[in-house]
Amino acid sequence: MSSVVSRLEHLIRLAREIWLLMPRRVVLVSACLLGLNTKYDGGNNYRERVAKLLEREDLVVIPFCPEQLGGLPTPREPADLTADGGEVLGGKGRVITWGGRDVTHSFVRGAEESLKLARMVGARAAVLKARSPSCGVGGVYRAGDRRLMPWNGVTAAILIREGIRVMSDEEFSEDALERALGL
Repeated sequence: MSSVVSRLEHLIRLAREIWLLMPRRVVLVSACLLGLNTKYDGGNNYRERVAKLLEREDLVVIPFCPEQLGGLPTPREPADLTADGGEVLGGKGRVITWGGRDVTHSFVRGAEESLKLARMVGARAAVLKARSPSCGVGGVYRAGDRRLMPWNGVTAAILIREGIRVMSDEEFSEDALERALGL
């Protein structure tokens, strides 16, 4: 009996070692989409179909919130952009709260820290919250009139610039993610 148990323990150790050696693809995901209360109002934007990524053994899902990484509290005052996120990164646009406070520095710092995280973990793709001033992909609100503009958020812009494939939660599908990961 002890030899059978010993063999089983050995097989379990081998299986664990093989599992640890398996290549995994890393995906950054806006934390609010996974149900973490990181949204500006202290809530979340939970999306079940995005959260199902956590069940996949071939993926490593890294939740992140650029606004928190930039030092902003939760909850925080909502903010919008005066220009595309790439322009904000280049110093030609600003991020302004609904109350008129300039929080550009925090958004740029959050984008830079998000890029640092992506590089650290080897992320090749990101699923981001649509219309967010940080994470929006192809559509964020303009400061002042809150008009939806065909811009990227500040973090989306820096990730795109660095070759990380991004998609919003609205355009997300497992097939789209597989294509983004190059599979």
